[in-house]
Amino acid sequence: MEAKTSYKAISKYLMGSPYKIRPVADLVRRKPYPEAMSMLENMPHKGARLIRKTVKSAASNALASKKQLDEDMLYIREIYIDEGPRLKRVWFRGKGRADMLLKRMCHITVVVDETVKAGK
Repeated sequence: MEAKTSYKAISKYLMGSPYKIRPVADLVRRKPYPEAMSMLENMPHKGARLIRKTVKSAASNALASKKQLDEDMLYIREIYIDEGPRLKRVWFRGKGRADMLLKRMCHITVVVDETVKAGK
C-alpha cells in the first residue's frame, strides 16, 4: 500500500493584512484545483493574487513529484493565513502629535492533495 502524501507551499512575509486575505481563502478551501484557480483569477482582491501564486506553487510541487498526477486530480486540502510581523511606522498628525501606523504582513500556507477515486 502506498503512503498518501500531500504537497505544501508556504509564502512568507507578504504585505497584506491577514484579516483581509482570510475571507478569500475561505472561498477556495476544499475546492478542486482547476475550480479554485479560475475563482482566484476572476477576483479583484489583492489577497486573491497572493493566494493564487501560493496555490500554483503547491500544485507545481505535486505535479513535479514522482507520482503521475494531473491537475484535475488535485484539490486544496488546507489553506491558512497566519499573521506575520508588523512594520511600525510613525504617522505625523497635526499640532505636533503622532500616531503609529501598523503595516501588517501575513504568511500563506497551502496544502494540496490528490482526490480519492470512488472506484478504489
